[in-house]
Parts: sequence; structure tokens; C-alpha cells
Amino acid sequence: MKAPEDRGRNPRDELPIDETQRLIASDKVEGTEVYSPEGEQLGAIRNFMVDKVTGKVAYAVMSFGGLLGIGDRYHALPWRTLTYDTRLGGYVVSMSREKLERAPSYKAAETPWSEPGYGRGLHDYYGVPWGS
Repeated sequence: MKAPEDRGRNPRDELPIDETQRLIASDKVEGTEVYSPEGEQLGAIRNFMVDKVTGKVAYAVMSFGGLLGIGDRYHALPWRTLTYDTRLGGYVVSMSREKLERAPSYKAAETPWSEPGYGRGLHDYYGVPWGS
């Protein structure tokens, strides 16, 4: 029999582990800083896009260029362009700020994902093979 304080509680809410050696919960990735190879802070992960068929993370959407959330642009980075740096406690994208400023981006009210060729264009820009 459950103790009175446990009645009505979802056992899933009690799971303390949201990060292991190899896995991390999505809510812990959101907000993680993104850096240039030189260690310059460029932005932060806003969310990520998961391929419904494969179940793999396809893109990390990084907020970039705004001030306190105003004027942010979003850059969808193919997941393979990011590496996690334990020293920085964030992700490193292997490109300069200048190249990132010229990268395809969109505003919060825009929906480029439905545009034909958008994903292929991202992969081309970042030099990542399409479908990887």
C-alpha cells in the first residue's frame, strides 16, 4: 500500500536521472550555450528537431544575435556540426561567427521547415552530407 503522501503521484515524476554518461534529457539541452572553435559564445540551443521516422536528432535550433530574446534569429544547425565540449560545458560549432551570421536563419514567426529544399540547403551550407 502506498503511503498517503505518495497517492496520486506519477512514479515517472520521481525519476531522478535526467542525464547519464551518454544520454541527456531534452530539457537539459535547451538553453545550453553554443561556442565557436575559439571559445566565443555564439548563442544557445533553443530546441531541436527530431526525425519522426529514424528517431534521431536532425537539427539543433540555436538562438543567435538578439538581446534578451529581442531580435533573435534562429539557426538550424545539422546535429553533426556540433560537438560537446566538457571544458566549456556547451556545444562547439565548427565555424566562425562571420560564417554563422551569413547562414540560413529565420525569425520566430517564420516556418521555413515546410519549404521544399530547406533541409538540403542547410546541409549544403554547413558541408554536411544530406540524409546524414
